[in-house]
Amino acid sequence: MAKNIGFFVMTEKGYQSILALCNENLHAGISFVCIGTDKGIDNDFSTEIQLLCEKYAIQYCFRKDYTADEYKADYNMAISWRWMLDLQGLIVLHDSVLPRYRGFAPLVSALINGERELGVTALFATDEYDKGAIIDQKIIQVSYPLKIAEAIRKIASLYAIIVLDIVKKILSNSDLPGTIQDESRATYSLWLDEQDYFIDWHTTAQAIKRKVDACGAPYNCAKCMVESKSISLVEVEVSDDVVIENRKPGKVIFMKDGKPYIVCGSGILKITEAYYTDTGKSIFPLNKFRIQFS
Repeated sequence: MAKNIGFFVMTEKGYQSILALCNENLHAGISFVCIGTDKGIDNDFSTEIQLLCEKYAIQYCFRKDYTADEYKADYNMAISWRWMLDLQGLIVLHDSVLPRYRGFAPLVSALINGERELGVTALFATDEYDKGAIIDQKIIQVSYPLKIAEAIRKIASLYAIIVLDIVKKILSNSDLPGTIQDESRATYSLWLDEQDYFIDWHTTAQAIKRKVDACGAPYNCAKCMVESKSISLVEVEVSDDVVIENRKPGKVIFMKDGKPYIVCGSGILKITEAYYTDTGKSIFPLNKFRIQFS
C-alpha cells in the first residue's frame, strides 16, 4: 500500500525541499504541507511555499490552522521547523553534522565558530531533541568569509537531496534504517536572544567578522552600542593590526574616508556599512573621531 508524507516546513530550506519533490513529480505522495511563519526574518518563504502548494494542488495549511485530526499522514517530516511536534513517524532535518551542534541556531553557531564543514542531518524524532537515530547526513566544505544567506543557500541544496532520497524510499515502501548517534561526540548549541547578537570587542577581529556575517540577512544583524544608541552591523572588514601600547577594545584608532577602524582584542576591524537599529538610518558619515564602540 502506498505511503504518504506530511510536511511541516518554513524558510528557504523548506521551500527548496518541496520544490525538489514537485520537480521530480513526487508531489502526489505529499499528504499535506503545514507552513510556519517567522516575522523575525526578512523573508520566511511562507508565501513562496503557499504559492508552490497551490500550483501543484497540494493540500496545505498554516501552523495556526493545523489540527492533527484533520491533517494526517503515514510519515511526517519537519524542515526548518521551530516548534515541538508530538507525532508518530516523525523525521526531523537539522542544520548540523550531528551529534555536534544539537539544539538551537546550529548554523549560526557553526559559522561564528568558523567550522570548515557544514551539513544537514535527517533523524528520527525522540523525546530528547536531536538525539534520535540518524537516517541520512550530507556534508559540504566551506571557506570564509561566508555570510549566513550564502550558507543557507548551500545547505538548502543538501536538504533537497536528503528529502528526495527519503521520500523515494518511503513511497517505494523501502526501510529507513537509522544509525545510533555517538554520545561521546555530542555538543550543543543554545537558543539565542537579543543580547547574543551584541559584539564583544575583546575577541579577535576575525571572530567578530564571522559573527557579523553569521547574523546578517535574513536575520537582524550583529549589534553594538555607540553613544547609548544601538547600531546594526551589515559589513565589516578585517584590517592589519598595529602595535597599540594602551590597547582598549572598542575604541576608534583610525578614521579613513569617514569609516572607523575599531580596536579589537586582537586585530582591527573596519566598519563599512551599519545603521541605527531603531531608525534604519546609516551611521555614516561619522562626525567625531573619539568614539567608543561597546
